[in-house]
Amino acid sequence: MTPLLEVRGLTKRYLGLTAVDRVDFDVEAGAVVGLIGPNGSGKSTIVDCLSGFEPADGGHWRLDGRALTDLPAHRIARAGLTRTFQTVRAYDELTLLDNLCVAAQEEDGVGWLAAMLRTGRLRSVEAAATARARELLDIVDLAEYAQAPAAVLSYGQRKLLAIAAAMMARPRLILLDEPVAGVIQQLNAEGTTLVIVEHNVDFIMSLCRRVIVLEEGQKIADGPPGLIRSDPRVLAAYLGQRGAAELGQGRA
Repeated sequence: MTPLLEVRGLTKRYLGLTAVDRVDFDVEAGAVVGLIGPNGSGKSTIVDCLSGFEPADGGHWRLDGRALTDLPAHRIARAGLTRTFQTVRAYDELTLLDNLCVAAQEEDGVGWLAAMLRTGRLRSVEAAATARARELLDIVDLAEYAQAPAAVLSYGQRKLLAIAAAMMARPRLILLDEPVAGVIQQLNAEGTTLVIVEHNVDFIMSLCRRVIVLEEGQKIADGPPGLIRSDPRVLAAYLGQRGAAELGQGRA
């Protein structure tokens, strides 16, 4: 089966530091895949490169066979790959409904002339965006705040709003940077493929059937949670060589 996302040789450097070093991985359609590693392992850098927010220094990647390498962020999003951010972004003065409709406008392809003339196509797009926004607010359990300004939301609720915004364009795949756990299964049930970026191992192991582990910019493990938990390279990455050895002796 051809993977939905194919990443080959992804490399990113900052001056003399190689943050991501020739990383390869695939993601099958419909999967929920975890991407974990200690702080500074390259997780967020991979998300930034794949989504077009940072230029890569090497490698290439495809979504459903379409090359995304070197495309700007808005074209990658229109191709079906969106993302969330560690730092939650929202328009505090706008309602939740309007926040999501703004997110839809970034991807709807309606030009300035249609917007100025208020064409029938524009009205149809706006109605569809409003309906989609209400549907997503219900999914992330924020429907009661639809007409409230985003400023009233807690940090956790703002993260849910950000996930809903990433879903507005019905993407094929979302890169979720430190998401809220409660909506993951619902999003996946919609048919969306998810790559979850996290440093919390227990969180990832409880949600994902497959986990990719990074250390110092390199992929050191890739497999089901049971194997990842016992992989000596992963234990060493999180606990240090001495801690991993002690844990191994305790299990012996």
